[in-house]
Amino acid sequence: MTTATKHLHLNRLTLEADTAADLMSPNPVSLRKDANVHEAIALLTDRNFDAAPVIDEMGRPVGVVTVTDILVHDREYARYLKTGDTTPSSDLAAHGDHLPDDFGIEIVDRTCVEEIMTPAVFTVEENTPAPVAVQKMLDLRVHHLFVADTDGVLIGVISSCDILRRLA
Repeated sequence: MTTATKHLHLNRLTLEADTAADLMSPNPVSLRKDANVHEAIALLTDRNFDAAPVIDEMGRPVGVVTVTDILVHDREYARYLKTGDTTPSSDLAAHGDHLPDDFGIEIVDRTCVEEIMTPAVFTVEENTPAPVAVQKMLDLRVHHLFVADTDGVLIGVISSCDILRRLA
């Protein structure tokens, strides 16, 4: 056994949390299911989030949109057409006959997060033992687990970073 391995073996980390409530970040920020992808990107980047729950008109969670969902969508979605591409000349006529060759027309992505989200929200109750919540994340292979009250209202989120912060 190497010195580094011995050192790591002697200094085991302990999860300093008893329940899911101890691990969670409270009051998760959500997106409406009719929010567009641009709004989701703005929320996730402005708040430095990796995921956000998606809610319906009644405020009930219907899915989760993640950075990965957005990247997959972005890879499959073309945003610009060049004047020499498939842009019909009739569409360009209204903008003048002499447009530069590198002129592009932006195509606005009106895709709603409901179309790209993961249509499941994995939850635990706030009194769930912390090790059970961590094991559920491992079993589901998710980086975020939401905490709900007895009525199913989301009251918190547990991320991988939340767990790491509670290791000592």
